[in-house]
Amino acid sequence: MGGARPLHPGLWLGVPTVLCVLATIVFAAPIRIFGLQLPEPVFAMVPAFAWALIRPSILAPFALLALGLFLDVFWGGPTGLWGLSLLVAYATALAGRSMVTGQSQPVMWAWFAGVTAIAMAGGFLFSMLDSLAMPSLLAVFWQFLVTTLLFPFAHRLIDRFEDADVRFR
Repeated sequence: MGGARPLHPGLWLGVPTVLCVLATIVFAAPIRIFGLQLPEPVFAMVPAFAWALIRPSILAPFALLALGLFLDVFWGGPTGLWGLSLLVAYATALAGRSMVTGQSQPVMWAWFAGVTAIAMAGGFLFSMLDSLAMPSLLAVFWQFLVTTLLFPFAHRLIDRFEDADVRFR
């Protein structure tokens, strides 16, 4: 591994934010493979989980709110749906931070899946309250499943920056 990187906001907040926006745009392209459209995972779940474990910060929730508002505008959802869902995910990961740090990769993957499930359940409930109709459970499940498969990216982000600022250990 390359060792710990300095905890400059442009590196640990800016770069993942831009990558999430770009990945969302690429996966929304109307590309069909064997008649199936590309999945639409919530790439912003990666930083929502990783930033809570790397370092509690006042900047991370604002970046997540901006990412969530981008997702709302991009996917045409109600304003605030994904911003609130990502903040719920961040708060959940932050609350379990002391139990997650230092765990093995499979345990952290399970935590990531749990945090993703809570965020998706929140998004499901928020959209149900907004539209007064129930979203497709199958679509939510598939989005949860493909989002959970993004854990290796969250693990890489955590490994890259977790030792950068020892004041928060």
